[in-house]
Amino acid sequence: MNAYRDQYAQIFKGGKDVVLLAISTDADTAQASWARDSQFPFLFLSDPDGAVGRAYGATVPTRTVDNRNLFIVRDGKIVYRAVPFREVDPTAYTELGQAIARVTPDSAGGR
Repeated sequence: MNAYRDQYAQIFKGGKDVVLLAISTDADTAQASWARDSQFPFLFLSDPDGAVGRAYGATVPTRTVDNRNLFIVRDGKIVYRAVPFREVDPTAYTELGQAIARVTPDSAGGR
């Protein structure tokens, strides 16, 4: 999550035309504390029963956690998938930035 935070302004355009939601099965209180302590500039959502993870195929069947998957949703449709997202690979962020640029209104090639 630190890589998301550290690259937020560049990759996610500081939140302009892009909303980053981090969803996990962790309790909302734990996420809120962690997000505050680490100064994350984006939203965390709690999915304690794993419904969102199951809906997007992110659930690890043998555990009560979800894979680190990443989806870009535009107009209600998934337009980019990174399943799983390779959070320790710097090229994954380059690919993500390019994908966001393709689908955001003020970018060349975007809508």
